[in-house]
Amino acid sequence: MTGIWRIAPGGRPWRNALLVFAAAAGTLYCAGTSIGNGWLASGAILVAGLAAIRLALLLLFRALLPTLGVVAPRIAEDLLLVASCAAWCIVRLRVAGVDLGSLVTTSALITAVVAFAMQDTLGNVLGGLFLEFDRSLAIGDWIRLDDLSGRVTEVRWRHTAIRTRNGEQVIVPNSALMRARFTVIGNPDERPVRWRRWIWFEIDPEVPAGKVVAAARAALDSAEIDGVLREPGPDCVLMEPAAPRCRYALRYWLGNPQHDDSVDSAVRIHLLAALRRAGIALAQSEIFVHQISENRSRQASLHAREMHARTAALKGVDLFAELTDAELEILAESLAMAPFAAGDVVTRQGAVAHWLYLLISGEADVWVETPGAPRRHVAELKEGNVFGEMGMMTGEPRHATVTAKTDLQCYRLDKPAFAAVLRARPAISEALARVLASRSRELGQIIEEARADAAAARGRPDGMLARIRTFFGLPATVAAAP
Repeated sequence: MTGIWRIAPGGRPWRNALLVFAAAAGTLYCAGTSIGNGWLASGAILVAGLAAIRLALLLLFRALLPTLGVVAPRIAEDLLLVASCAAWCIVRLRVAGVDLGSLVTTSALITAVVAFAMQDTLGNVLGGLFLEFDRSLAIGDWIRLDDLSGRVTEVRWRHTAIRTRNGEQVIVPNSALMRARFTVIGNPDERPVRWRRWIWFEIDPEVPAGKVVAAARAALDSAEIDGVLREPGPDCVLMEPAAPRCRYALRYWLGNPQHDDSVDSAVRIHLLAALRRAGIALAQSEIFVHQISENRSRQASLHAREMHARTAALKGVDLFAELTDAELEILAESLAMAPFAAGDVVTRQGAVAHWLYLLISGEADVWVETPGAPRRHVAELKEGNVFGEMGMMTGEPRHATVTAKTDLQCYRLDKPAFAAVLRARPAISEALARVLASRSRELGQIIEEARADAAAARGRPDGMLARIRTFFGLPATVAAAP
C-alpha cells in the first residue's frame, strides 16, 4: 500500500479523475434526490461512475501491477477503459428505461453515419492492437518513418508517440503506421544496436578507384570517433562509376541512433582530411568550375611565398640545422600538406613509415603502448615540433603512437626527397646521427618508464650513424666535410 499511496496522489490523470468524481458527487449531493430520480442526479451518477472506472483502472495499471512487477501495455488500459465506460453507459440507459433494441432498429441511418464517422477511430484502435500484439513496434524502439526519426515512447489506442532527437513529441495515428512503411532500427535498452550508415561523396573519374577506397577506409581506421563501432569494420564501395563523377559510399556501423547526425559529421570531417592527405579532391559540379587565368609573375610570387614559409619552418628544426639554404629549398619543394582531424591516429606504434611530420598548427598527444597495460600519455606536441624522424632516417618502426588532440596542419617529408640531399653530401649524416642519438636517448628514457624491456643502448651515436648509412645505402666511411 505504501507504493500505491506514493503513486496515487501524483500525476494529471489521477488529479483529473478525482476532480471529476468529486464534482459529480457534489452535484449529486446538492440535487438532494435518490438514484434514478431527476435528470441532474442521473447525469451526476453517470459521470461519477465514469470517473470511478477511470480511478479503478489507474489503480490497477499504474499502482497494483507495477508493484507486482507486471508491466501492461498502455493500449490495454485504454481499451479496457473504453469498454468499461461503454458498458456503464448501457447500464445507465437501461436503468433510465431506454429500449436500446428499438433505438438501434429505428436509427439505422444514424448508426450508418456514426459508423462512417468513426472509421478512422476504429482504424487507429485496430492498428494499435496489431502493433502491440505482433510486437512489430515496442516502447523504446528507434524508428524511421519518412523524414521522421525518433524513439517510441507510447503506443495508445489512437496514436503512437515518438520522441525525436530535437526533443519534440510527434503523435502519429496508428492507422497511418499500418499503411506506411517504417524502419525499426532497434532498442538500445534491450540489446546493442548496430545501424549501418552511408556517407556519400563524389570523386573525379581520373583518380584511381583503389586509391580513393584506400584513403576513405584509412579515414576511419586511423581515427577514434565515439559512436563508430570497430566490429563490424567500415568499408568503402564504388557505387556509380559513370562520368563526369564517380560516386562512392563510406559505410560504417553506428552504436547509438540518437547521435547519428553528429557522428556522420565527424566521419565526414575525417574523410575530408584523409582525402586531402592523399591528394584527392572532391568532384566539382560544372556550375562551380571557374577557370582563372593568372600571369606568370603572380604564380611565381605565390610560389615564392609558399617556399619561404616552408623553408622557415624547416630552419626551426634542429634536425636540419646543418643543411644549407639550397638543401633546405630542395626539401621545401618536396613537402606535402598532411591535415588531420581531431581524433585521428597520425602514427601508430610499431608501424613502419618512411616519412616524418612537421607540425604547423594544432596540438597532438604522444602515447606509449605496453602489452597488457593501458597506453600511457608521455608528451604533447605543439607547433614547430617534428615527429617520425626515426622512421625516415633509419627505417625503424614507430616507437610511439601520436593522436591529433585538435585539428592538425602538418608538412610531410618522405625518405626519397631527403635521400637526394643526403647522397649529395653524405658527411651531414654524422651531424644527423648526433641529433637523432640525443632524441633517441630522451625517447628511450620515456619508453623505459612505460616498458620494462626497452633497449638500454638505443641512443649511442656510433650505432645511430651505422643505421643511417645502412638504411640509405651510404659507404661505411665518408670523407670529412671541407
